[in-house]
Amino acid sequence: MKKRKPFWNVLATGMAVAVLLASPVLAGERTVNLREVYEISTNSIENWPKGPEITSDTGIVMDGDSGVILYEKGADALRYPASITKLMTLLLAVENGDLQDEVTFTETCLRDVSPDSANIGMVPGEVVSLEECLYAMILASANEVSTQIAEFIGGTEAQFIEMMNERAGQLGCENTRFINANGLPGEGQYTTAHDMALIFQAVLRNETALGIMKTLSHTMPPTNKNPEKRGFSSHHPMVFPELKEYYYEGCLGGKTGNTNDAGSTLVSFAEKEGRTYIVVVLRSVGLPQSCFDTAALFDYAYDQFETVKIEGQGSVTLPKSVPLESLETEDVQEEGKTVRKYSYQGRYMGSAPVPEEPKETEAPKETEPPLEEVGDANSEPLYRAETSGEEPGKEEISGEKVSENRTSRETKGISSLARNLLAVMAGMVVLLMILIIALILKKRK
Repeated sequence: MKKRKPFWNVLATGMAVAVLLASPVLAGERTVNLREVYEISTNSIENWPKGPEITSDTGIVMDGDSGVILYEKGADALRYPASITKLMTLLLAVENGDLQDEVTFTETCLRDVSPDSANIGMVPGEVVSLEECLYAMILASANEVSTQIAEFIGGTEAQFIEMMNERAGQLGCENTRFINANGLPGEGQYTTAHDMALIFQAVLRNETALGIMKTLSHTMPPTNKNPEKRGFSSHHPMVFPELKEYYYEGCLGGKTGNTNDAGSTLVSFAEKEGRTYIVVVLRSVGLPQSCFDTAALFDYAYDQFETVKIEGQGSVTLPKSVPLESLETEDVQEEGKTVRKYSYQGRYMGSAPVPEEPKETEAPKETEPPLEEVGDANSEPLYRAETSGEEPGKEEISGEKVSENRTSRETKGISSLARNLLAVMAGMVVLLMILIIALILKKRK
């Protein structure tokens, strides 16, 4: 049997590597296809402003308040998240823990400590507050801290991962699966630009998490295992004015990520002109290019779109080229209230509560005051209305003559009363005559 020449060894190895790189990467039950190239799908919408070309594989721009999507490029395509996974870890930590809780590090944290991964050198038995852990995780991207937070909040790391996936589903994420709390590579972990925007929107709506995201630097005090202070600064270049090449005015924070398979991933938010926008870009060639793509998408959102208030309680976000009158509306029931949703060519653009119509109330029925008898015993009975302090006699009626303001029913009632009185008087006259006759007959006897 002949020995294979070195040339053929090299060729075979090269072909194997080429096949491997060209093949889709399996992620659990889903496939992460890193070869796919995506178009900017929002460019196909009529009258929609043309979006910028970006080098990142996928990207999205979302209105942070309303959730309206302004830009999409492969927004639902699967990609690896890397350290932006820590945004979900942050969300669950602030939702289920107390910042002053004491976290004791265990042997679990050592698994994710290596020279080539981000860490701050925590050791088993070291005790710090949950708040200090969160700053270390977001600012320093400390992987061992992320894992320890997972074990502390979930009881076990596995239970926390279940919480991550359950919470993702609650937020509307349809293409995300987490297998760890820090984003280190692993089979079956994936997300999308759209899903990460939904997760980050929930982070920004949590006041505690938002405060941590806006923090640019932090110093951890000495611990029971480390007498030195440890300082952390954000890895996001767009928040520092001194980094003029990357700085974006209004960008207040976000999270970076990077692994070989994930490439550079970046989640950011900006606030200016009364509007908050979220930008997610996945699998760029490096952090500088992720920043350039993000800046271009922020410019696109602020230059081409506007937010219009609806009836003072809601709003829609729409391109400046699209008139408000062209939007379609649909009234739906949400939590017992009617909400009017606005759309443009089938795309959600915002909503506003429908004001409740005032209920009609029946006018109070007017009632006539009772009548009282006036006059002396020898005169024909007269009636007048009882009034509040009015001079007597202004609304008098006599006999069967009634006021023009009385109803026919009242007239009949008065006539009937007069007849009854006359009958009684006639009876009394007959009785009187009988008595007189009886007296006369008695005298004659």
